[in-house]
Amino acid sequence: MKRSEFEIAVVDEFGDGYGRVLVNDLALSRLGGRSAREALDAGVEVRTVWLALCDETDVPAGRRAGVGRPEPRS
Repeated sequence: MKRSEFEIAVVDEFGDGYGRVLVNDLALSRLGGRSAREALDAGVEVRTVWLALCDETDVPAGRRAGVGRPEPRS
């Protein structure tokens, strides 16, 4: 997943305003309490950040592939 795909997926799932708040302010336990923005800036893989955000916000598994991306294999 590219960073641009991450940004599109965030807006698609949460909306522009709320998505920005989540990315900048929500502490993600899977990422040591960092926000998604902090994790991305620190070089954490984009897909890892997306999945951590999905976990923290209870995004259903069927919507975790992101916009326009094929579902991951089981």
